[in-house]
Amino acid sequence: MSYPCTKTDLVAFKDAAVDIAKHCGHVIKEAFYQPKSVDTKSCATDLVTETDRKVEQMIHSYLKEKFPDSEFIGEETFADTGSYKVLDNPTWVVDPIDGTTNFVQK
Repeated sequence: MSYPCTKTDLVAFKDAAVDIAKHCGHVIKEAFYQPKSVDTKSCATDLVTETDRKVEQMIHSYLKEKFPDSEFIGEETFADTGSYKVLDNPTWVVDPIDGTTNFVQK
């Protein structure tokens, strides 16, 4: 794929994002009222759950299958590795559960 992206590319990106968000939403909803395994990242208030990691991996796998030339920066992946790369390729920046603190408290 050559860049900059075409309108058709952008529509495909949007459609894929909506599709995987709907699928992950079901996973998050199922986990919402369940007991959670919670870890911390950079400090005691920077939380991550098994659902964060699972959903991020689901998103990453889905997007890599659909758009193999795309790059991926995930909040949890970045926390684990401490690094990322931004290239000319389209780059997905993902926060799997925005509001993990609220998610944990349910």
